[in-house]
Formats: sequence, structure tokens, C-alpha cells
Amino acid sequence: MTITTLIILLLIGLVAGIFSGMIGIGGAIIIIPALIFILHMDQHTAQGTSLAIMLPPIGLLAAYNYFRAGALNLQYALIIAAAFFVGGYLGSKFAVSIPVDALRRIFAIVLILLAVKLLWYKPV
Repeated sequence: MTITTLIILLLIGLVAGIFSGMIGIGGAIIIIPALIFILHMDQHTAQGTSLAIMLPPIGLLAAYNYFRAGALNLQYALIIAAAFFVGGYLGSKFAVSIPVDALRRIFAIVLILLAVKLLWYKPV
């Protein structure tokens, strides 16, 4: 793994953690698209890796199935999970300090932008 890839993985985890702590989104909205668009993972591996990040609370059996199918990058998942932990704290600190209306608008804008990007995305 290159230092660039490591930095990208840490940034994905940090951004996902911030948005998760701030507006309750992370895996499907931040991590999976980032793994696809930035690191060029296929959909199955991105989903399997995202599930492994959230392994203890929600994804143990699902991630296991992806692992058995060879569609899980455990090293990436562990690095992103560490940064996600820190980002969740930072995002929640920010979220509780801004008005509810502003938080709702941020959430809506993020969903719209990602939906538009996914709608017209063509894999490399």
C-alpha cells in the first residue's frame, strides 16, 4: 500500500466519521462512493469493505459473506475505521453547535450531490 492510498483511506474515514457524527450518514453515503470514485473499487468490494468498518454493531455476518466471496479489503476497512472513530467525534461536536435547520440543509445537500454524481457516474 502506498502512502497516498493510506492518506486517502484516512481521509475517507475522517470525512465519513465527521458526517456520521454530524448528520448520521457514513457508510452508504460517504464510504462506498469514495471507495468507488477515488480508489476505483468495484461495488461489491466497496460494500463489503464498508460493512467491515461497521462490523461490531451491524455487519458481522454480512461482512463475513463478502469476505468468503473475496470481496472485502480488511486492511482498508481497519484504517478507515480508525479515522472514522475520530471523525465521528469531531462531526458530532460540530453538529451540536449549529442550528437544527442548518444541519437539515447540510444533510439534504449532501444527499442530492451524491445522488446526482451516482446517477451519471461511468466506471473507469
